[in-house]
Order: sequence, then C-alpha cells, then structure tokens
Amino acid sequence: MNRAFSRKKDKTWMHTPEALSKHYIPYNAKFLGSTEVEQPKGTEVVRDAVRKLKFARHIKKSEGQKIPKVELQISIYGVKILEPKSKEVQHNCQLHRISFCADDKTDKRIFTFICKDSESNKHLCYVFDSEKCAEEITLTIGQAFDLAYRKFLESGGKDVETRKQIAGMQKRIQDLETENMELKNKVQDLENRLRITQVSSSPASNMTVKSPSTDIFDMVPFSPISQQSPTPARNGTQLPPVPSRSTEIKRDLFGAEPFDPFNCGAGDFPPDIQSKLDEMQEGFKMGLTLEGTVFCLDPLDSRC
Repeated sequence: MNRAFSRKKDKTWMHTPEALSKHYIPYNAKFLGSTEVEQPKGTEVVRDAVRKLKFARHIKKSEGQKIPKVELQISIYGVKILEPKSKEVQHNCQLHRISFCADDKTDKRIFTFICKDSESNKHLCYVFDSEKCAEEITLTIGQAFDLAYRKFLESGGKDVETRKQIAGMQKRIQDLETENMELKNKVQDLENRLRITQVSSSPASNMTVKSPSTDIFDMVPFSPISQQSPTPARNGTQLPPVPSRSTEIKRDLFGAEPFDPFNCGAGDFPPDIQSKLDEMQEGFKMGLTLEGTVFCLDPLDSRC
C-alpha cells in the first residue's frame, strides 16, 4: 500500500477500478453544510464540525426549513456535489485536496470529509446525511483517491520535472518568436531609412560643385599645409565608425543571450503549470486518512 493512503485493514473496495476511472459512482444524500476547520486531519476536528452543523440543522428544522438534497458523483477526478434535478455543480472537490474522510460508527447515515478550498486555501469540513450509506461512500472516496494517486504516478508524477522543462522550453520559444519579430521590424526600418538616404543623395548632377582655383597651367596650386579631409558620405555626412566586434561570448549581435535549452531556470516555465503540479504533489503526499469513528460520544483515540 502506498504512503499517500491509509485505511482500515478490514475494509475492502466497493467498486471496480473501471467504474471510477471511466465513469463515476452516484449517491444521494442530504447536505448539512460545510464549515471551516483549523486542521486538515483529525477525528476531534470533524467531530466538532459535525456537532456544529447538526446543531444548525436542528435550528433550521425548528424554523420549518428542509435540509437540501444533493447528488454526489465520485470518480478519480474528484467528488462533485450537484443539485439533483438541475445537475448544477455546487462544489467540486478535487481528490488531492481531500485529506480526511470519516463515517459515524453509531449513526450509519452521517459521513464527512475535509477538503482544502481552491480559492481561499482554507480547510473546509463537509457533512452529509446519507440514508445508511455513510461507510460505503467513505470507502468509495478512499478508493477513488487511491486510483487517482496511482494514475498521477503513472502518467504525471514520475515526469513532473520533464513536463516543467517542456513548459519552460515552450515559453522560451514563444519569447524568441516575439524577439525575432521585433528584430525583423528593426531591420525593415533600417532598410527603409537606407532607401530614403540613397534617393536624397542622387543624382549627383543636381549638386553644384565649386571648382577650386587654378593657376596659369590650369592646375590646382599645391599647399604643403593642407590636410587630408575625411571622405564624406554620399549624402554629405560623416560615415559612422565601423563598430568593433563584441568580445562577449554569451551575447549575440543584438545583445541578447543565445538560447540554451539545458539552462532553463525555475522561472522560465509558466507559474500556473508549476503551481498546479506542485499542489498535486503536495496533496497526494499528505495523503487521505479514512476513519470510522463516533461523532456523538466522548472523544476516542484517533489514529490520525
């Protein structure tokens, strides 16, 4: 048995792996509600939550309010809580976020699980009344968690680093394509400027050139102190000096570092992919604990 899952030795699975992998197992139950708890695991934690929600249920009953009915759909993708008629999803609890699941030994109808909320990251305890199916539902959630963890190891868990590197390379390629487009635009702009310069400097016959004074032999007088002037450009401006070749090994002609697919740091891949993979690893590592306990009596020893 893997470390990510703990259950009682006398319990057996209720369904075939195919039923939870390719489909889902539906259950009908009454939803007593959910409440925030301080810890992700613990019999005493869920016992207090059940007492709190049971008390709230009695108050609602005395006011004439009915406990809402829901449909639970359990699969390797999570536990969905739906409105039975409209099938509207009210809550979607992913299995790697569920850390504790328990049913009541004395009251076969009550079961509960603790799930970490995806938005607030708070631990919420969900409590249900299930018409004497509490233990079966608890085991079904445990089996789904076990299958999901194995599937994660087979398809994703072993290749997490590889997937991160692929994601990083994809982002790097996207950045390089953007950079390439910017460089193309710069080259096009330089070519346009060169054409304008060539047009403005020709034809040469339109320019009036003043001839230097000559002597009686029609020769330009020699001046020993005359200095050689630099050759002007075709448009009359001084040509810029030829840039020296960069001696930096790690930069290209445009000053950018060359792409190295074997040197992608942690920040090179999209943070949403990294956080999702890390979240699943952390959730499955924490594991799911199943308990059959007594919610309405004095606290018993917990194996959590």
